[in-house]
Amino acid sequence: MQCWTLIVFDMKLLEGKVALITGATRGIGKAIAFKFASEGADIAFTGRKMTEAVEETVRLIEAYGVKVKAYASDASDYNLAHELVKEIHAEFGHIDILVNNAGITKDGLMMRMSEEQWDEVLSVNLKSAFNYIHACTPIMARQKGGSIINMSSVVGVSGNAGQCNYAASKAGLIGLAKSIAKEMGPRGIRANCIAPGFIDTDMTCALPENVREEWKKQIPLRREGTPEDVANVALFLASDLSCYVSGQVINCCGGMNC
Repeated sequence: MQCWTLIVFDMKLLEGKVALITGATRGIGKAIAFKFASEGADIAFTGRKMTEAVEETVRLIEAYGVKVKAYASDASDYNLAHELVKEIHAEFGHIDILVNNAGITKDGLMMRMSEEQWDEVLSVNLKSAFNYIHACTPIMARQKGGSIINMSSVVGVSGNAGQCNYAASKAGLIGLAKSIAKEMGPRGIRANCIAPGFIDTDMTCALPENVREEWKKQIPLRREGTPEDVANVALFLASDLSCYVSGQVINCCGGMNC
């Protein structure tokens, strides 16, 4: 009679990994930080300002038993981004996952949009991703691996009236990820995009209730997405579950953009 021993390994998906997440002080970025920490990743995250809310976020992430540190930084500043990545690398020892989540909106119709509105959105949403990818890829190349996740939008896939600056920036993130996937793939670095739809965040909560209801009617699943819905997709892309996935855009929109 043969006896079989079943050994169960309680290995978390991101155990031993270090994740750098920009714009993680609230909403989707914060949810991703929590999700990654729950799966064993050490977390470095950025925001424009250090506030009591950010300090509370650090304490909550620490409760997962991982290392975490928050950094105040302007992601759109090339030199600051590179200096910060050097600091994070020295502090954590390696950087395995980069999530480019920093983003803003400055909506307006094309004929009324100012140059300032255009420049600010492109700078924060798109240039910041270039800054951090440029700073992190040499580290990841030396490590012979890494996962880069750009937070795009269904607006970047399909466009939207009154958001030409935002749509252009989010479409740019898709082109950036696809190009990085081809360029850095031989170094073991993957790059992908998530395109969230109508997600329940501070940004969408500011909309009038009737507008929110009209958006919901366009969603086949008939509900807003949650930051946690997006965080689950990010976890897949950050982990080895997606080790053969690169250069892709995953819509997280309840079927709105299918």
